[in-house]
Amino acid sequence: MRARAVANRIDADLAIVDKRRERAGVSEVMNIIGDVQGRRCVLVDDIIDSAGTVCNAANALREAGATSVVAYVTHGVLSGSAVARVAASSLESLVITDSIQATQPVELAQNIRVLSIANLIAEAMKRISEETSVSSLFN
Repeated sequence: MRARAVANRIDADLAIVDKRRERAGVSEVMNIIGDVQGRRCVLVDDIIDSAGTVCNAANALREAGATSVVAYVTHGVLSGSAVARVAASSLESLVITDSIQATQPVELAQNIRVLSIANLIAEAMKRISEETSVSSLFN
C-alpha cells in the first residue's frame, strides 16, 4: 500500500479515505478511517484524471477537521474541467510529475505544481544498462 509506505517513510500517522466508485469518472467518499481533526493531511495517489476523487477526498478531510490538505500524484492526466475542479477545491496544492506533459491550464494553475522525474528516469536507465538494482532507487 503506497500510503502506508509514505507514512512510514515520513514518520506520520495514516488515515484512509474510503471511496465508492459507482461508474468510471464518478466517486463518492464513504468514510474516513482515522482521526484527522486538527491535522495537516497528505493525499497520495498514482493517477488523477477528472480530479473528482481527490477533490472529494480533500473536501471530506476538511469537513472532518483537517487544517489543510495537499495531494501528491504521480501521473497528472487532468482532463476536461479537472484543473478548474482542483482550483475550486479545498486542496491547498496538488503536486504531479511530468510523466505526462502538462497542458497550459496546468502550467497556469496557482495550486498545481509539476515536478520533473527526468533525473529519476535517467538513473533508472543507467542502472538497467549497468545491470544494477533499479528497485533500490525507491528504498
